[in-house]
Amino acid sequence: MNSIKRFLFLLFFIILFSITVLKVKAEGNINVSAQCAVMLESHTKRVMYEKSAHEQRPVASISKIMTAIIAIENAPLDEYVTISKYAARQIGSSLYLKVGEEVTFRDLIYGLMLRSGNDAAYAIAEYIGNGDIDYFVYLMNEKAKALGLKKSVFGNPSGLDELSQNLSTAYDMALITKYAMDNPIFREINNTSTYRATTKAGSVYVWHNKHRLINHYDFIIGGKTGYTKLAKRTLVSVGNKSGLELIVVTLNSGNDWNDHLQLFNYGFTEFDLYTLIEKGIFEVKALDEIFYVDEKIVYPLKKNEFAILKIVFDVDEKTNITYLLVVKDKDILYKKEVYKYDSTHSVLKNSLTIIDIWDGMKLFVRELFW
Repeated sequence: MNSIKRFLFLLFFIILFSITVLKVKAEGNINVSAQCAVMLESHTKRVMYEKSAHEQRPVASISKIMTAIIAIENAPLDEYVTISKYAARQIGSSLYLKVGEEVTFRDLIYGLMLRSGNDAAYAIAEYIGNGDIDYFVYLMNEKAKALGLKKSVFGNPSGLDELSQNLSTAYDMALITKYAMDNPIFREINNTSTYRATTKAGSVYVWHNKHRLINHYDFIIGGKTGYTKLAKRTLVSVGNKSGLELIVVTLNSGNDWNDHLQLFNYGFTEFDLYTLIEKGIFEVKALDEIFYVDEKIVYPLKKNEFAILKIVFDVDEKTNITYLLVVKDKDILYKKEVYKYDSTHSVLKNSLTIIDIWDGMKLFVRELFW
């Protein structure tokens, strides 16, 4: 290493030390009022902030996120649903639908998400369950299992907890939201401030989103409010700036709007998306293999994490599958399968990158200083 490189290398770590002190201070200034909270990066599911994130609690109407995605996946959206007496008489938050009205499934989901209509939740559940609410609840719990959620148990489609409860965690609700936001129909519905619905008979309903942040901040692209006396205030928000998409969930919060804005400010200020590998083919010299990825691999990082994270390639001996791992100390933060290159991927030939694997040093540092 020549003297200029040694100087740059030393300067790099001096800067890192200074940044580390500042960042720890910045994170220490976060004062979240919620009993449970989490902030998750949507693409990689990296947890950027947590407070009792795995504590199981009643979650109230944010459970309607699960209701909505089950609805979208299990019924044609342009079908008309006849509002039953049982659905129309649901207590709490309501669209005030009338018995016998015919409303499209799509409109019910908008009313469910924007106004948190309990009548809409039960109309949806009745339709999909062919009158059997328990079957719809079964679908909710099966989806939770499919997503690997061990602490999410649903008892009803609305979040009301007088007769049954919906229990989950801040972390689980963030994963449910991530799954739902991957659906383009849900994403569009969830990012709507005002919606106009017309029944089959011509009656018009206009619904305004209860989520205050969606209505006032352009970077907020989704979310759901919730409240019961048992659960207290619950809130989910999704924000996106320059491709960095964050999901914030709070349970039993005394000042949830401020909690969410504070966490978004921290997330968007302190983290950036970094490209680990560009789309195309690359050689890992330590393995003497050429691999390919069909999309660039990105990961959210603080600048001071360059010195403590490792990019590692690991081969599973049982399956012979190669994984790219982002490792911090002994913890695997991110795992992505990469594929061995062959002639069928010739379209990617012009993008070959050579990657050396170093112990304790990052690809980023190599790109910056060598």
